[in-house]
Amino acid sequence: MSVRPHTVAATVVTATIPVAATAVETAVGTAESTDPCCAAPLPVLGRDVTVPLVTGGEVTYAALDYAASAPALQRVWDDVAAYAPYYGSVHRGAGYLSQLSTDLFESSRATVHEFLDCRVDDQVVFTRSTTDSLNLLAQVVPADCEVFVFETEHHASLLPWRGARVTYLNAPRTPGEAVRTLESALAGRDPYGPALVCVTGASNVTGELWPVRELAAAAHAHGARIVLDAAQLAPHHPVSVRELDVDWVAFSGHKLYAPFGSGVLAGRADWLREAEPYLAGGGASRKVARRTDGGVDVEWHTTAARHEAGSPNVIGVYSIASACKALKEAGFEALVAREQYLVARVREGLAEVPEVRLLSLFGEDAPRVGVLSFVVDGWNSSHFAAALSAEYGIGVRDGLFCAHPLVRTLLGSDPADQGECGAPEAESGERSLNAIRVSFGAGTPDEHVERFVRAVKELVRDGAKWTYRTEDGRCVPAV
Repeated sequence: MSVRPHTVAATVVTATIPVAATAVETAVGTAESTDPCCAAPLPVLGRDVTVPLVTGGEVTYAALDYAASAPALQRVWDDVAAYAPYYGSVHRGAGYLSQLSTDLFESSRATVHEFLDCRVDDQVVFTRSTTDSLNLLAQVVPADCEVFVFETEHHASLLPWRGARVTYLNAPRTPGEAVRTLESALAGRDPYGPALVCVTGASNVTGELWPVRELAAAAHAHGARIVLDAAQLAPHHPVSVRELDVDWVAFSGHKLYAPFGSGVLAGRADWLREAEPYLAGGGASRKVARRTDGGVDVEWHTTAARHEAGSPNVIGVYSIASACKALKEAGFEALVAREQYLVARVREGLAEVPEVRLLSLFGEDAPRVGVLSFVVDGWNSSHFAAALSAEYGIGVRDGLFCAHPLVRTLLGSDPADQGECGAPEAESGERSLNAIRVSFGAGTPDEHVERFVRAVKELVRDGAKWTYRTEDGRCVPAV
């Protein structure tokens, strides 16, 4: 196959860049089917990597830490490799490869716009990550803006609002309570001033889906805007800006099977257009001239380029567009169905171990994506995660998952208790502030989930086969 880049700014590019086969063509089985038994995982890099076990031998690595960074889709890697020889500077070059790269960059913007089902006038700004996107938005909110954010948010959503008046909302225990809590908080604000609500689409700790559409309706009813942190939602579910009626959405490429250092902030253009550029420099400026008094006059772009100063990450942007196309071609309906099958398998397996407690805000029956966190009675979470890795070749995450207030609420700890992400705070068998997170997605084979469930049962029943110690804040096998 080949793709011919779109024409932008009256530049006609006639070269073709070979691209990989579509996700539908490379996946085994029928991608359109909603029967998870017929669907198959999408090909990802690293699926055949083997790792050593402390008990001897090697095993194929089971990557079950998708919530941190998902592996690259093979389709994305192949597309990037095909484009790499054609790489050139963007927006500034008269050369052939620069024109081609500019076309590719801007057509990628159009692909993301379509993937998110944005409104016609919405802007798509390319950033480094979800964190970068939300910090960008925090820099462009009006000076007198009030921001409302639940304590359950990832730190990327919880912390950027340093220049605004922030109201932190307590963790709700049902989706309905989340809406009522927000409505109550918004009812007490200045009805004439600007306000912004920041909310996740799917929790990076529990995987639970939040009532985004209802929260957006509550925000708009009180004259507020809303930004959706879709870092954990976009890789697992279709995200429609129109249907959810959110004002902005942010997500990261590295969680969307495109780990090449790019992210997205998409949504309404007015605040972005009226604010000073997030970064000052080339690309953001349309015209720069010296004044007679020795100063400098600057005219900034009013398009997305206003907040994309510097040489953009063309490969990272193209990889996101490639991932968006691959997921749409594979069919989200089939991907969601298969993932829910894996979620059910993990939950059923963990439910068979009385020592395991699954963490949840909205209850065990709450719908969720492929992200689950739990604790094991009698185990320090870091010790348990280390044993899964060293003895079974399974990669999970332990710690507070950069969502300290939420995890502490779920564990019932004192808010003043100290702890660091991933650091063991107790010896094996003692109370720990940490939890264990298992996460998976479109590239996860059934065997990885089956091995994980079996390993949890064996570790709880038989204990670790190896001795572990703490080194530089991590629990590691003792040599």
